[in-house]
Amino acid sequence: MEPDPALRTRANLLLGLTAAIWGLGFVAQRLGADHMGAMSFNAARFAIGALSLLPLIWWFSRQRRTAPVVTPEPPAGEIFDETPPRVGGSPLLPGLAAGAVLFSAAGLQQVGIATTTAGKAGFITGLYIVLVPVLGLALGHRAGVPVWLGLGLAVPGLWLLSMTEDLTIATGDLLVLAGALFWALHILVIDHFVRTVDALKLSAAQFAACALLSAGTALVVEERPFAGFAPALWAVLYGGLFAVGVAYTLQVVAQQQAKPSHAALILSLEAVFGALGGWLLLGEVMSGRMLLGAALLMTGILVSLRGSTPDP
Repeated sequence: MEPDPALRTRANLLLGLTAAIWGLGFVAQRLGADHMGAMSFNAARFAIGALSLLPLIWWFSRQRRTAPVVTPEPPAGEIFDETPPRVGGSPLLPGLAAGAVLFSAAGLQQVGIATTTAGKAGFITGLYIVLVPVLGLALGHRAGVPVWLGLGLAVPGLWLLSMTEDLTIATGDLLVLAGALFWALHILVIDHFVRTVDALKLSAAQFAACALLSAGTALVVEERPFAGFAPALWAVLYGGLFAVGVAYTLQVVAQQQAKPSHAALILSLEAVFGALGGWLLLGEVMSGRMLLGAALLMTGILVSLRGSTPDP
């Protein structure tokens, strides 16, 4: 049965709010980088994120005991098949595996964002949407023409957005790009495990694993681990509570009513909100060349999405 138009409109608005929260999360990460080491910041925000999901896990578990299970549409942009999921396995080992990939993705992104801007980090990170189907080739998935077209637009866009005076890509941007590769791998790992493990429990487990790995690394590689926590508190709270707990919940709720293609397109606005947040809150300025690169990058992402998220 076709969902009520009003419900779809509400779902799209919630997805827009989710994109805004995630986009402004880049501003929080940039502010956090001014006060805390990358690993310490990630340890704190992912620990808060894991804890924020515990009440939701309890609430949904209670709902399942008193009502039939409703299976939401799969998250936008993920590679999946139509095999009915059997959700009920232990989240421990899948959470550790996904958490290790998440640790790599978030770690590279946070180290890189210390020497780049929130706006550029948002656009570059958005490349993971194009990279997911490309990496999926190794798993036997097919990538359609729009994916390659999108990649063809995104690569020169990335170069225009990130190139320095000597025509090379800045180190911070390169680290964020490497992080985008791990974000794409993370999508594939989650897709593999979410068929047998409850999505919320898997998320909490991976966030906890990422927090522990980040904390351990901070103790080894940072001179003063967790120093600067007090001045970075609001950035940590936003990154953990809102960008993880609130936004994740809004996404799950909204995608029960939204079309997959609409969800993917709306959530890709995360990069735009990141650039707007950097401009309004951090005073970041993008040159004409960078704006052209961002436009090409965003166009490549949208073209790729149109070819990888067909509506049912």
